[in-house]
Amino acid sequence: MIVGVQPLAGFDKVLHYKVPAHLLASIQRGSLVQIPILNRHRPGLVLEVNAVADVPLERLKHVTDVMQDYPALTADLLALAKWMHGYYAARMESVLEAMIPGAVRDGTRIKQEKYLAPAQKLSPDELATLRKKAPAQAKLIEFLAHQLRPVKKPLALSRLGATASVVNALVKRGFVHEETRHVERVAYADNWTGGEIVAGLPPKLMDEQAAVVASVGESLTKGKFAVHLLHGVTGSGKTEVYLRAVEQVLAAGGSAIYLVPEVALTPQTVARLRGRFEAAGHQTVVWHSHLGEGERLDGWTALASGKARVVVGARSAVFAPVRDLRLIVVDEEHEPAYKQDETPRYHGRDVAVYRAKLAGATCLLGSATPSLESFANVRSGKYRLDLLLKRVDDKKMPDIQIVDMRIEVMRQRGMVTLSRLLVNHMQARFERKEQTILFINRRGYSSSMLCRKCGHVESCPHCSVTMTYHRTDETLKCHLCGHQRGAPVACPSCAAPDIRWRGLGTQRVEEAVRRVLPRARLERMDTDTMSKKHRFREILGDFRAGKIDVLIGTQMIGKGLDFPNVTLVGLVDADLSMHVPDFRANERTFQLLVQVAGRAGRGDRAGEVVVQTFTPKADAIQYAKRSDFDGFAEVELGVRKQFAYPPYRHLIHHLFRGPNVEKIKFFAQHWVKEVEKALGNTVEIRGPVPSPIEKVKDEYRYQIWYFCASATKVVPVLVRLQSEIKWPDDVTQVLDVDPMSLM
Repeated sequence: MIVGVQPLAGFDKVLHYKVPAHLLASIQRGSLVQIPILNRHRPGLVLEVNAVADVPLERLKHVTDVMQDYPALTADLLALAKWMHGYYAARMESVLEAMIPGAVRDGTRIKQEKYLAPAQKLSPDELATLRKKAPAQAKLIEFLAHQLRPVKKPLALSRLGATASVVNALVKRGFVHEETRHVERVAYADNWTGGEIVAGLPPKLMDEQAAVVASVGESLTKGKFAVHLLHGVTGSGKTEVYLRAVEQVLAAGGSAIYLVPEVALTPQTVARLRGRFEAAGHQTVVWHSHLGEGERLDGWTALASGKARVVVGARSAVFAPVRDLRLIVVDEEHEPAYKQDETPRYHGRDVAVYRAKLAGATCLLGSATPSLESFANVRSGKYRLDLLLKRVDDKKMPDIQIVDMRIEVMRQRGMVTLSRLLVNHMQARFERKEQTILFINRRGYSSSMLCRKCGHVESCPHCSVTMTYHRTDETLKCHLCGHQRGAPVACPSCAAPDIRWRGLGTQRVEEAVRRVLPRARLERMDTDTMSKKHRFREILGDFRAGKIDVLIGTQMIGKGLDFPNVTLVGLVDADLSMHVPDFRANERTFQLLVQVAGRAGRGDRAGEVVVQTFTPKADAIQYAKRSDFDGFAEVELGVRKQFAYPPYRHLIHHLFRGPNVEKIKFFAQHWVKEVEKALGNTVEIRGPVPSPIEKVKDEYRYQIWYFCASATKVVPVLVRLQSEIKWPDDVTQVLDVDPMSLM
């Protein structure tokens, strides 16, 4: 038999190999194999079986080994890889590498440990003889005889100062039994979740929830492809609907994938899922980028072998090799975090919908603020809409108060971090032993350094952005390339001591809170403080246990988390996400306000939200105040239609970057002429223009936008044109289909 193999070794071409007789039974499409390339053995994935070779048969080499007992990719994943390769203009190899974890590709073996136990009891005479002839062996026999259960081999050897040859001699003579056990590394097996293990008994459903469960259940029973958009207000019990759907799938013998947008959400979601499913005997695998290689390998093996049928994780869990996939849940489907920002630049939600289509499964998208793309699909009849308009137990939606910061600045005659209203509310909550969350969408102390005398602003030498001031270690840092240096005491340009720090950051907010609530216990959560592996879960555990009064954080804490004692949420600066050059800015701001507000009043007490803004009349803020998604969507979709922005057309972003600005500009202009010739009126081209951040890590960036009715028709033409032009080594280009950020 001849197979077509895609090597995972740096070149994008299917190669053909013969299969030796002893491997015939274990090879199939999707198998991971070892193949000879030049003088080395490399991993590859079988894409074709019974292929027709493109070289004479005698020149074909043999596959040397099959790396797993089961296929690394299921049939639906192979079809998905092919689609992603074409749609996202990504090399097939990079798609397969995104789907198969590094530990699996490298052929890492599952962790095993050896245990020792006595195989037979020696008589006193035999023991005495052994003591004379081999005292080390006798010592080990006596040690094992006193143990209640088998002992780990390394532990026994280190305790007695013995060598492996002592064990080998005893095993050979039949005195000691040595067994090998597989050690499973389980992600989140520790107890950082802070008592979040949820009882196995599910809560009683409200009428609305029961209707949604029935609607989704109907699609699952039919066993055909369907997409449901669950639009439920914050705190309306969407998670319970997801859990019931997963339970139905498991009861019918199928598998389910449960996606969450951030690593941040995973501990809480995992605790809920494990609490429910493991009580019923279903293993739950956790999947995201912060796992160790061992945890990842063991989780993947459990799924690929069919031992586990539920996986919960961030966007890459959409590639889990589950068998008989019947359901994919995409929680908080509007989240930009589902978009991968390096090749292959896929969108987790869109890939989930397509994989469900290939597997004939149901895809359940859920959000309190659905993306306008999904909402437009509901309007056009592609998706079914399910609604949850009431909070569980009829809890009240939080009361949103908007503070006009223009008035605050006039009142206090200068920059204000926390308004008087927010301070009063925080003090009242502290007295009542209730908790507060303050949200600011920027880490660091201050966004930039400005000299009042000469106007000098400290910028990064490698990127065209201002440096951010971090007060804890008195440094200036660039959040794009990581460059840092000490913060100056005087202006580097004119030596004036009159330096002013502009803008807000989490550190500055923390300082302001310390001034108004000196006795409160504060904790800050941003990328700077979360560098340790378990720090995140530690803080959330402490917050849930009531050891922290005020939690200050960036978008990490803006979504999905459920803390019953939080009755006040403050959004320190609502304008940060609104005034950026991106057509999705209004949508992001609306989503952010509604999501952040949803963290308040989830327990027995009503919640309040204070939003500080300099533009209180903006549509996004006014509609969010009333939690009016339909009204906002109507207005925003009208604007998108007028300008023919997504979801009414597809958008493709093309970035050119390199160290020489003139060369980049020249090639971008030359490229546009070629595209115009090839595609004519089927695409509207804007650019080339410098990117909003023109220089990053010493490379200049120019961008082109393509607006088109169908990405599937345009992308292959662009890829073909790229291959026909000879590009210099120092010009890099990146195609991003359906980008989520225009920066």
